[in-house]
This record gives sequence, structure tokens and C-alpha cells, in this order.
Amino acid sequence: MPLDAPQTSSMSRTAMKAEMLDAETELALAYAWRDQRDEEALHRLITAYMRLAISMASKFRRYGAPMNDLIQEAGLGLMKAADKFDPDRGVRFSTYAVWWIKASIQDYVMRNWSMVRTGSTSSQKSLFFNMRRVQARLERKAMANGEELDGYQLREMIAHEVGVPLRDVEMMQGRLSGSDFSLNATQSSEDEGREWIDTLEDDGPRGDQLVEQDHDLGALRNWLTDAMQNLNERERFIVRERKLRDAPRTLESLGTELKLSKERVRQLEAAAFQKMRKHLEKHGSEVHNLLA
Repeated sequence: MPLDAPQTSSMSRTAMKAEMLDAETELALAYAWRDQRDEEALHRLITAYMRLAISMASKFRRYGAPMNDLIQEAGLGLMKAADKFDPDRGVRFSTYAVWWIKASIQDYVMRNWSMVRTGSTSSQKSLFFNMRRVQARLERKAMANGEELDGYQLREMIAHEVGVPLRDVEMMQGRLSGSDFSLNATQSSEDEGREWIDTLEDDGPRGDQLVEQDHDLGALRNWLTDAMQNLNERERFIVRERKLRDAPRTLESLGTELKLSKERVRQLEAAAFQKMRKHLEKHGSEVHNLLA
């Protein structure tokens, strides 16, 4: 559940008052959680470094995400770090937690930047969070040297600087250049302006096609009914059980019920289909067109 503003403020105040852990205490708490699943030790570890999580969350406010959501995601990253931290590696927990906190916040920002997925690979994430900064620096440098960069040159330099393919830079620029808008928004400021959704082509069949389709299906249904009436009672029974049931019966089960061999039922089925085919041939090419 997202945090509201009072909760965020309270969490920030609590984090600022939290204890500062020295290396030995931090290590002891990490061992207690990993080896004994000591929840009190986990709580102390998380509380002590929530200050770090909030500080990192504040650096992502420029992406337009609510601060309370950023703090919540930072907290989730901190908890993941605590769960996966291996105290035997000789690394401070704070150093390890920074990666998890940052990854959690970045994932949240990218998920909520646009309804269109902005990126998922590590190179795309790096590009998303660094492209504008790198672009601004390159433009300042070019201006200081009296140079003028066209769009293609700038994209090439960004790709080289960030270490990603040029096509990724072009794709990301396109996605970041615009924003999502509602298809129900009007195309003009007039009250009676047409909505954008009205300009989309309907992939479904047109009204005249639906009428024609209903007519054809009705005709085919009548022809098949007439063809079924041309069969004897046993043949109609076999056709219904073999072709008109949701779960068609086997030749063997029908043979048992009719006291016939499986082969004899197959022969009767084939004969029934032959009779129906001859009856339908009276309608000539119309049947072939409908069944095509």
C-alpha cells in the first residue's frame, strides 16, 4: 500500500533519529539475521540504514514520481539487500545495500514513466538515467569549443559515451520526447471536438459484412439440416455423436452401444457423409464458397 504524506514525514523523522551502526555491530546483526532469522536484528539493520534509502530516493524526484512512492521502493530495495547480504564477504552492508536500493528505485521509475515500456535491459536502464545528463555535458563542451552538433552526431556521441548501440539512443530519445495522452482527449479545444480514439480504424468486421455473414451462416445451417434429414435414424445418430458433440465419441463406444464392430460404425459414418455431400452438391459452388 502506498505511503501518504504524513507517513512519509514520520518515516523520515524516525530515520534521522535512528542509531548509527559501527562495523562490528552491523556484522553481528547481519549474522543474527542470516543464521538465526532474528527479526529484531533485521529491524535494527533496516532502521539504521533507512536514512540512506530516503537520501537515495530524494535524488530521483526529478523524474516526477511521488516522493512517498520513491521512499517505499527504496525501503523494499533495502529489505532485499538485507535478505541477500552475505556478511562473510567482508563488505559493509551499506555499500552492498546501495546497489539494491538504486535498482529498486530505478525499476519503479521506469515502470511508471510511461504506459509504454521504456526499457528492461541494463544498457537501456543506463541510457534512461544518463542520456540527458550526458547530452547536456556534450552540448556544453561543443558550445565551449565553438562547435555545432547536428542530431545524428549528438546521438552517436551519446551512444559512444554511455556504451550502447546507436539504435538504442534513437529509440530512447523517441520515447522520452513525448508523453502519454488519453485517447479520449479531444483533437481541438472546441467542445464538440472529435476524440483521438475516433480516428483509430476498427479492425472488426463492418456492419454490412456482419449481415452478410449471418445470412450465409443461416443458409449453410438450413442446407446442413436438410442433408441430415436425408439420412436414416442410425446414420443421423452416428453423425451427431461423432461431429456435433463438444466431446466427440469414439467409434468403439458407439459400436458398443449399437452392438456393431468399430469398423462397421466407421463404414456407416463414411456412408452418411457421402449422402450429405451429394445432397449439398445440389447447391453447387455456393457451398464451396461458404466452406472455403
